[in-house]
Amino acid sequence: MLKSHLLPLLSDLVVAVHLGYAAFVLVGLVLILMGAVFRWHWIRQRAFRWVHLGCIGLVAVEAIVGQSCPLTLLENWLLTVSGQAGYGRSFIGHLLYELLYYDLAPWIFTVAYVGLALLTALTLVLVPPTRRTRAVASMTSVMNEINNPI
Repeated sequence: MLKSHLLPLLSDLVVAVHLGYAAFVLVGLVLILMGAVFRWHWIRQRAFRWVHLGCIGLVAVEAIVGQSCPLTLLENWLLTVSGQAGYGRSFIGHLLYELLYYDLAPWIFTVAYVGLALLTALTLVLVPPTRRTRAVASMTSVMNEINNPI
């Protein structure tokens, strides 16, 4: 097993990943809305849009069914296994934790997550991802042949 002094650092890493996940969901939505206004083409990439919807959709479903986030469970497990009561962590870990967790009623989070998921789904209708047509695929193929002759 890992040495107990590494487990709190792993817990901090889990919190950092968790914060990155949350930032992807929130900042991604803001960028999609801004991209609609400023006509940024990259926000219409299908993979980005569906992964983004999947991320917030997962969080919303977890909240609806009352399931704790697996990242939160992993973080708490790492702290407990390392012998810590809970929040004895590094400065960076503590800072990341304070950015991520708030002491509010669970229903508030459920409403927020479901609302974000619905808004994100609505952006798929209002700012739809682009479809790669056959003409675009053919043109891309031709351009690749011109740029990379045999």
